[in-house]
Amino acid sequence: MSRSPADPAIETEGLTKRYDETTVVDDLELSVPAESVYGFLGPNGAGKTTTMRMLTTLIRPTSGTARVAGHSVADREAVVGHVGFLPEEPPLYDELTGREQLRYVAGLRDMDERAADERIDALLDRFDLLADADDRVDTYSKGMKQKAALVQAILHEPAVVFLDEPTSGLDPRAARTVRDLISELTDRGMTVFLSTHILPVVEELADTVGVLYDGDLVAEDSPERLTHRAEAERSLEEVFLDVTSEEPAAVER
Repeated sequence: MSRSPADPAIETEGLTKRYDETTVVDDLELSVPAESVYGFLGPNGAGKTTTMRMLTTLIRPTSGTARVAGHSVADREAVVGHVGFLPEEPPLYDELTGREQLRYVAGLRDMDERAADERIDALLDRFDLLADADDRVDTYSKGMKQKAALVQAILHEPAVVFLDEPTSGLDPRAARTVRDLISELTDRGMTVFLSTHILPVVEELADTVGVLYDGDLVAEDSPERLTHRAEAERSLEEVFLDVTSEEPAAVER
């Protein structure tokens, strides 16, 4: 079945994850337009990582449905070729060189070897890793590993890329490169689902912001609308602190 460009890149209905008696994500409703940046905020333990793991088919929902790039997350084989995922802990093999790591991932993605090598070199150069490409990953700093893992997540140009704290451990110059790249990804037709605690990054990049608190989506709107709802303009930080208080307000849309 073909997809219309107007179809949401990510869509969930009643998406829920429970572990025994604990509900981690509760009845989540999302509709993320294609070619947009969705900023996904929430305090530690809110359920953000669990949501991303469900949307990337790494764990199964307890109930509800989700579609990513037009495919149900119940069909892992259909989804995985269309998504990229940068988790908070970079999934790298220490015994490989940076280039070997990326060639390994390109092989898993069935990429043409020559095209993959060209893209690997271009992305490594973009992140100032080309000179270190043939060094083992276990010699990389935290920031270098973060950059290599980001290259890995977007190497195959997925329709939807999930980024969990993509600027963690990066110096200001590298963080600026990541922010610029995120903007370029949407220009190239990708959708970015961005989870971060760095609120200025969300204000700068996100078309829509969703705030998760205790498994519930407690606010969702554009950054501009979220910060202009009160009589006096508020910062995104103030909005975040308000909707994630001990008595969160009803969902704001």
